Amino acid sequence: MKVLLLAVVVLFSFSGCSQDKKVNNLDGKKLLEQKCTKCHNIDLPPKTFTNEKAPAMMAVAFHVVHFIKTEDESQRIPKAIAFVKDYVINPSASKSFCDKASLKTYGIMPSQKGKVTQDELQAIGEYMFSHFTEKNLNEAQLLENKLNAMPKGERLSLQNGCLSCHKINKKIVGPAFRDIAKRKGNSLAVLMHSIENGSKKKYATSKGAVMPAFKKLNDADVKTIAQWILSLNKSQKDKK
Repeated sequence: MKVLLLAVVVLFSFSGCSQDKKVNNLDGKKLLEQKCTKCHNIDLPPKTFTNEKAPAMMAVAFHVVHFIKTEDESQRIPKAIAFVKDYVINPSASKSFCDKASLKTYGIMPSQKGKVTQDELQAIGEYMFSHFTEKNLNEAQLLENKLNAMPKGERLSLQNGCLSCHKINKKIVGPAFRDIAKRKGNSLAVLMHSIENGSKKKYATSKGAVMPAFKKLNDADVKTIAQWILSLNKSQKDKK
């Protein structure tokens, strides 16, 4: 499965798919990242690896919430959370919802007694079952398909927040990317320098707004973004 790029995308960050649940001011999302990522992949959709130590957290959440026994649907999530709080401390094959093949592959998880509290597990469980849902998975997959269909330069621009200040055909804080592509003197080297080091007073229409430096981007990504911006001028000419 392709790596979800949304991790990265400011606009589409999946932490926004559901509100973080907090118990006694404990952050379930952060606790999940701190306590569980050594063994479980927590992406949505999940990444898969040949040497993974445990099932992806999405699979764990789906199995537990679907297979937990209850006659009252309003109690399904509370019972699923209670299961997590018990199983993580006292795991066993008889309690597991994994099929035999998965148990053979992954084995029984080691007890986390002394490594996580019941309150922390409550917060983790609440976040798990509000975040890893079929609705959020469907939205994540639609987003992934949309991102994969984009030119790589546009995708990188979206991921790194460029489209928060620029649009392809419309000025927002900064000029439209097509206007940047058409501007005399904007070569590949010039655009790469602007992306890496920021720009100040280059565009009068920006009314004093300063583009920050994007030092975190590697040279290859900077080049890809700059090439994509310049290609927008060419594509506009092709339509004429």
